[in-house]
Amino acid sequence: MELTTHLINDTMNLYKWALTIADKRVEKWPLMDNPLPTLAISSSYLLFLWLGPKYMQNREPFQLQKTLIVYNFSMVIFNFFICKELFLAARAAGYSYICQSVDYSDDPNEVRIAAALWWYFISKGVEYLDTVFFILRKKFNQVSFLHVYHHCTMFTLWWIGIKWVAGGQSFFGAHMNAAIHVLMYLYYGLASFGPKIQKYLWWKKYLTVIQMVQFHVTIGHTALSLYMDCEFPHWMHYALICYALTFIALFGNFYYQTYRRTPRQPREPKASKALSNGVSNGLSKGLGNGAVVGGGKVEEKERSSGVDNGNGRRKRKGRAKRD
Repeated sequence: MELTTHLINDTMNLYKWALTIADKRVEKWPLMDNPLPTLAISSSYLLFLWLGPKYMQNREPFQLQKTLIVYNFSMVIFNFFICKELFLAARAAGYSYICQSVDYSDDPNEVRIAAALWWYFISKGVEYLDTVFFILRKKFNQVSFLHVYHHCTMFTLWWIGIKWVAGGQSFFGAHMNAAIHVLMYLYYGLASFGPKIQKYLWWKKYLTVIQMVQFHVTIGHTALSLYMDCEFPHWMHYALICYALTFIALFGNFYYQTYRRTPRQPREPKASKALSNGVSNGLSKGLGNGAVVGGGKVEEKERSSGVDNGNGRRKRKGRAKRD
């Protein structure tokens, strides 16, 4: 018990010390005063994952087509706005895509970058609706471990990013991810129109490929920053590499299971297999001699000259000729 008390006290002291080096520009922004609201939202999300399927168990699935169209295209606009803000503000501030430290000043461009990153953090909370819509439509198979892990950790961990490093190197990953989410939600929005549009959406699997490329680029970019001793918290760099590796493993497994793995053929019962072999072997000879399959039965098609009746004689049509 005493050990637990010491551990809690040490954790609280570490948190209080960490607050002294947090970004003062964002501390009064919504959700940024302390982590409790963010943790409460994420906990509510996990609770809905448990209660939602139980609530929908004996109910008809909601269609939500119009809602999904509006939601997905709204997310396209939202992510495009974030991507545009990060690009323009970083360009105006003279940001380097290789190594960029955090500037905690009230420079308008730096504040604009911090604001865009805060909106990016908010977008990850809005994305919890992806899961809500899956459950309300009873698409439970879509709510995989990868889906839940991705949504829950992104929103929760980006609170840390905004609280302490709302700028600098943080802009690179958010910028790239927002651009990819423009394409993703564009796909989802078009797919929401139904089969008449879905048949043209041949590029779904390439979204997964782009995401995996994103994680490899993230690791390479972060490793380069460490190699160059970039002025950015090194522990965040190492944590980001580990985090990206989990996504490579999970998305790689998803891609393999969905697009590369050959589905197993169901094994035939022995009786039906024997029957199948018997019929095929019999037909292979009969069909060569003019036999045809009709109505599930094998029928002999008599030739105009007659067929072999089994005793070496020919049965002729019409009256027999005399010798």
